Amino acid sequence: MKGSLIVVAFFVLGLLAGRSGCMPSWATGSGTSFVALCALLLCVGTGIGLNPDMKSDIKSLNPRLAFLPVATIVGSWMGAMVAFLLMKSDVCSFLQHRDLTDCLAIDSGFAYYSLSSIFITEYRGAELGTIALLANIIREMITLLLTPLLAKWFGPLAPISAGGATTMDTTLPIITQTIGQRYVALSIYHGFATDFTVPFIVTLWCTIAA
Repeated sequence: MKGSLIVVAFFVLGLLAGRSGCMPSWATGSGTSFVALCALLLCVGTGIGLNPDMKSDIKSLNPRLAFLPVATIVGSWMGAMVAFLLMKSDVCSFLQHRDLTDCLAIDSGFAYYSLSSIFITEYRGAELGTIALLANIIREMITLLLTPLLAKWFGPLAPISAGGATTMDTTLPIITQTIGQRYVALSIYHGFATDFTVPFIVTLWCTIAA
């Protein structure tokens, strides 16, 4: 819980700093975020390299965890189906014109918002592309902010599944810090696997006639 509060506090601090307009121009560019991400990944890599038990930790993982990306994909689709049912009810009546394939396409972005939103915009229009962008950004933010709680409530695999395609880069540091370095290899593998499927699955759902 403490870890989540600290992350949320820094997130809110960043929002306030951005809204205040007092940030220098060099700190607001996309290049700064990339450098910060590289620094975080460097720290993760250094920690892994300094861990003498890393090899044995990887070997101790259950081979069945190789199917975790499949579980993530299927679980995401189940969530999309629940969202579709809600959309068809009076709860979200303003989205009743959307189809099940729309929900499945959005959810198949697996937090890879930049690529998935482009495909969805191309096939289904700017409105759905914008929804996909926001939905996948929110998924990444939930993983970044709530990883300690997800791990506490649902186990160490929950943050990895929640992170989707981002578990090999942006969410890897917080996942490693929370659930331990023994899951680093699994997290990176999970990120690569889900990342690879995004263009194919999103295109599939977008091209299927409702």
